Amino acid sequence: MITHLSSLVELAKSKPKRKIAVAAAGDYHVLQAIAKASAEGLVEPILVGEKTAIKKIAKEIGFNLRKIEIIDIDDDYEASLEATKLISHGKAEILMKGLVSTGLLLKAILDKDFGLRTGTLLSHVALFETPYYHKLLGLTDAAMNVDPGLEEKIDIIKNAVKVFHRLSNLNPKVAILGSVETINPKMEATMHAATISMMNYRKQIKGCIIDGPLALDGAISKRAAELKNITSDVAGDADLILAPDINGANILYKSLNFLGGAMSAAVIMGAKVPVVLTSRGDTEKSKFLSIALAAAIA
Repeated sequence: MITHLSSLVELAKSKPKRKIAVAAAGDYHVLQAIAKASAEGLVEPILVGEKTAIKKIAKEIGFNLRKIEIIDIDDDYEASLEATKLISHGKAEILMKGLVSTGLLLKAILDKDFGLRTGTLLSHVALFETPYYHKLLGLTDAAMNVDPGLEEKIDIIKNAVKVFHRLSNLNPKVAILGSVETINPKMEATMHAATISMMNYRKQIKGCIIDGPLALDGAISKRAAELKNITSDVAGDADLILAPDINGANILYKSLNFLGGAMSAAVIMGAKVPVVLTSRGDTEKSKFLSIALAAAIA
């Protein structure tokens, strides 16, 4: 079981080197992360984008492109579509977002002819290592699904659980967040949490232990759970947090990174391959670790 994000690098190294197609690759920080991942032997990059811009940045950061395939395409959407085609044709196993909007990249991913759809909902899964928690903490969905309903939340959990399974945590503890631990018919998030928890109890959702609704303190603090008299296998020891919506998840994501001293790695799940889709505010190290995560679970 992975206990530190640095272990993702070693796990990725233990597996066959993956080819990663970078859409609109002319991004300074993305190329920094790709250069490091390539030097570490985690991935073999195929850079799709404006060749002049890619070469200029590579020269600035000391990234030797002599053995790197570059596909020269100026248009961001066409570059994204070409990157997805590489995967559809079996020439790459990971997709990464470069200097292109998320909307355009998703349009390419969902293209009916060359896209990477599987019939499963796409969702964002992040892993955090923070000095204030005793193990890695997962969070979903901070980037894709704005206001998921009950069925969408079930798919989001299943996508995230796949990540944990591929990292050898075969029964992750999932906390469904709410502002309270009680079930309130006027608070839809608590009703969703109760339904999903019961579905897990009755083995309709397998491969994890689910409980909710749990407030954040009850989900991650044993002391808080004890003070609240919460009896739960998940409370105080969650591996994964499902937020009620994208607002709560995104606020928690950025709070952990910018206020909580955390380091993160994240991927999009639900497509044919893992998709590395990092935020502009993410550090180069976070982008590198996200590549390592994708290579480890691909």
